[in-house]
Amino acid sequence: MARINIENLKTFLTVVRLGGVRKASAGLNLTQPAVTARIKTLEDSLGCVLFDRSAGGMKLTKRGELLVAHAEKFEYLSELVEREVVDPKGIEGRLRLGVSETIAQCWLPELVAKLHLIYPSLEIEFNVDISINLRAGILNREIDLAILLGPISDYSVNNIVLPGFKMAWYAAKNSGPEVTGSAYLSRPVLTYARHTRPYRELKEMLFEKVGPNVSMFPSSSLSACFRLVEANLGIAVLPRALGADYVAAGKIEEFDPGWVPNPLEFSASYLGDPKSHMVQTAAKTAYEVAVAYHGDRKI
Repeated sequence: MARINIENLKTFLTVVRLGGVRKASAGLNLTQPAVTARIKTLEDSLGCVLFDRSAGGMKLTKRGELLVAHAEKFEYLSELVEREVVDPKGIEGRLRLGVSETIAQCWLPELVAKLHLIYPSLEIEFNVDISINLRAGILNREIDLAILLGPISDYSVNNIVLPGFKMAWYAAKNSGPEVTGSAYLSRPVLTYARHTRPYRELKEMLFEKVGPNVSMFPSSSLSACFRLVEANLGIAVLPRALGADYVAAGKIEEFDPGWVPNPLEFSASYLGDPKSHMVQTAAKTAYEVAVAYHGDRKI
């Protein structure tokens, strides 16, 4: 009777789902030789060839196609055991977490702390990036859970909608009584990086309300935007949750030009297949942390 290793089966399914060893190695955080070795070990244990390794790429053989359905059953049973039998404190492994900078500067520390309480043996690896890159990371299976400007409109992705962030306009404290209200918009506008939804929406609104000659300075660092506003080098429209401490410290102030962009809507997004109770729990925990954060600050 063949001795089948569950990790080798999961590697096999990842190669099938992502369409090759190279993408699977990135998705599994393994080297390509390691992925190839796992597939070869699985083939040796089953006594058959699972992939046709022709010049056109890796295609499933007939036996490989038969194995997919059985491997998915093993995967499901493994997840069921983890969910219903294994003590969360004993779950090991790695959670690849991707977050946008807004979240990183607000409640990411609270999320990581709470996840460590639930899964003390879990390794949490996180990176901060713009939402378009986080979306690609989810779909390429390089990220397990993304907290991003969402939701992700793809049939394979589950989304938990999180509380939104209201936006506000900021200028340097005491920047001059002669510049008030909409007159502030003659200054450079600091905001989110290019290729983000907030940048595109703000650009459209500024062109409509101020004209095409408005100066916009996109940045991937929101903290840098606040420092530039404090130095009176421009104005900014940013989340009120991030600006509150600067205002309280008397470094900057809010102003009202008569309009403000829509709140930023975030989601905790993850792939629905393969199902992971740990990732689902992490997404639900992100929701709980976000609700508590917004409730405490009343924003």
